[in-house]
Amino acid sequence: MVLTIDIGNTNITFGSFEGETLRFVARIATNASLTEDEYAAKLQQTLTLYGAAVSDIKGAIISSVVPPLNSVMKKAVFFLFGIEPIMVGPGIKTGISIHCDTPSSVGSDLICACVAAHYIYGSPSLIVDMGTATKMMVVNRKGAFVGVSIIPGVHMGMRALAQGTAQLPQVSLETPPAALGKNTVDSIRSGVIFGSAALVDGMIDRINEEAGEQLPVYATGGLAPIITAHCRHEMTLDPHLVLKGLNILYTKNN
Repeated sequence: MVLTIDIGNTNITFGSFEGETLRFVARIATNASLTEDEYAAKLQQTLTLYGAAVSDIKGAIISSVVPPLNSVMKKAVFFLFGIEPIMVGPGIKTGISIHCDTPSSVGSDLICACVAAHYIYGSPSLIVDMGTATKMMVVNRKGAFVGVSIIPGVHMGMRALAQGTAQLPQVSLETPPAALGKNTVDSIRSGVIFGSAALVDGMIDRINEEAGEQLPVYATGGLAPIITAHCRHEMTLDPHLVLKGLNILYTKNN
């Protein structure tokens, strides 16, 4: 099995692949203060939880947008499995080109999502990745990453409302009965869920206008199922696009 690790600002997501088959997905909270020993222990516990053994893991690859955890996770993987993991970054073979001002600055999670969309669904594509931030990126007909829009994420907006006001509470992410709320909680939920869906719809229209065509849309990330259910554009939901991209990159670089 190949262990894919996506280190995000909020969560670290683990995936285990046998060939192209995703066997399990697990998430733990991102914590930059933990040591390699502590992360190794969490990895071992995760494998046990899903009925896998340490000896089952034959390879590993890491994508990270939290630089302080890069060496920590690499050491944890080597300590537990005796494997030197591949890090997604400059120099790695992706099979797609990066058309932007500074290619080395493009987040590894964006590259993974674009690689997966290109090889699984084909190009062109518009990928919506909804996590800590909402990222909307395009791969053109030639399989090249041509740009991204980065938007404050759904939970980030909810926290800002609660922390930046005197009377608005933190609420759970549930769909309200209508766009106009009859109470404070439903009013916030409407703004967050329907407002985020309208934002995604509006950005898709704007990006399609710039592209000069209607791009196929693929949605991924932990919040995508909640928000895209209320979008008016047709899109394919694939919650584990980044992990699938990691698995493809492992095959290309192993």
